[in-house]
Amino acid sequence: MLKGKAAIVTGSSKGIGRQIALEFARNGADVIINGNNEAQLNSLKGEIEASGSGAVIVRGDISLPETSSRLAEACIRAFGKIDILVNNAGVNSRIPFLELTAEEWKRMMAINLDGVFYCCQAVMPGMVKQRSGSIINISSTASKTAHANASICYGASKAAVNSMTQKLAWEMGPHNIRVNGICPGPILTDMSAQWTEEYRSQVVKKIPLSRLGTTKNVADVAVFLASDMADFINGETINVNGGSYMN
Repeated sequence: MLKGKAAIVTGSSKGIGRQIALEFARNGADVIINGNNEAQLNSLKGEIEASGSGAVIVRGDISLPETSSRLAEACIRAFGKIDILVNNAGVNSRIPFLELTAEEWKRMMAINLDGVFYCCQAVMPGMVKQRSGSIINISSTASKTAHANASICYGASKAAVNSMTQKLAWEMGPHNIRVNGICPGPILTDMSAQWTEEYRSQVVKKIPLSRLGTTKNVADVAVFLASDMADFINGETINVNGGSYMN
């Protein structure tokens, strides 16, 4: 579905980002992978290359604008173009509002929101020039409704990403660039693996499909949105949560 495409996936050393990078490669895309854990990135690079696709590692903090510039430059240098950007890098917070500090608020916005802005800004000129591109912003169900397992600063940062997704979709549509978002709900990751059985049971009871999602469930939607099959989908934030939140 993505044969001949060149993609950037931020925060791809583990979890959802890692699975997206793998599924992109399995569907024919060459991938720039990003994170800070060298061992995890090297392991991912090996798996991507074993599938027959190319992979280049660009380590760095996504909250810094120079990282986004290096990602874009590396993709053009290695693969000659940028077809797809997945803004996946992000952090969660569970700090209650009355305990929330200005530092934590700024950290959340710097990584979850500023990083998306910087990366979109870095890839957009090339996409405009080639008159094609797909940007996928990984948001969260917590952006649409209050969530007991997410701080107000996390929900606010992801809600801002949803707004940016729509505004970019509106502005970039005339250049044939599509911008969409994915809002995962309860997904099996390293983070959810640390839940107690009691908490896990409470979460599953609220999901109509009676199970947690997998990283592949999210990655499959990303592959679809990046592909020509989603050629007329623009400005959407798609829930992937088993029905735990519907809108």
